[in-house]
Amino acid sequence: MEIHWFESLESTQSFLLEELKAARLSAPVCVGASSQTIGKGSRGNSWIGATGNLFISVALPRASLPTDLRLESSSIYMAFLMKELLHSFGSKVWLKWPNDFYLGNKKIGGVITNLIGDTLVCGIGINLMEAPEDFGKIDIAISAYDLTKAYSELFINLPSWKQIFSNYQIEFENSRDFFTHNNNEKVALERAVLLEDGSLECDGQRIFSLR
Repeated sequence: MEIHWFESLESTQSFLLEELKAARLSAPVCVGASSQTIGKGSRGNSWIGATGNLFISVALPRASLPTDLRLESSSIYMAFLMKELLHSFGSKVWLKWPNDFYLGNKKIGGVITNLIGDTLVCGIGINLMEAPEDFGKIDIAISAYDLTKAYSELFINLPSWKQIFSNYQIEFENSRDFFTHNNNEKVALERAVLLEDGSLECDGQRIFSLR
């Protein structure tokens, strides 16, 4: 996968979406920046961080994704790939349903996904060097570019959703002390049931993970 790296962008996600729409870039491709000034998080939140933290967006043809992956669970899939990669480097990071990276009880990053035509665009932000107040940072030493390069190499041979889900089922138990959001309302995960497609059944509601 080709990587385009910049010293600074307002948002890797916005930049990549614009480049794809203008046909100046095409999937598969990755855009990264050493710093980000107007980053986008889920539910319209911002994700702005210090130089040296991870700010990347990846575009993939939908046809290249596993056939058993529901689009609504792509945030879980893309985030869990990154989490497993970080584990391979010695981190104890875990994934809170559906798209937040945590160390212990502190959020250190997250994932946002968009669909443009038949292309999935996934933005990832992780605090590698510094963290705002009430947030945490990664517990290993790795550069943003080296992590991006290692992540981009995972897409040569992607695991199935079934393989990802079998591992995430166990990790999901860590999410039970936390909340998620559904239509801008907080939903406790304490009694949630994780279904095989990655969605949740919670208080009679079916909640999907697309962010």
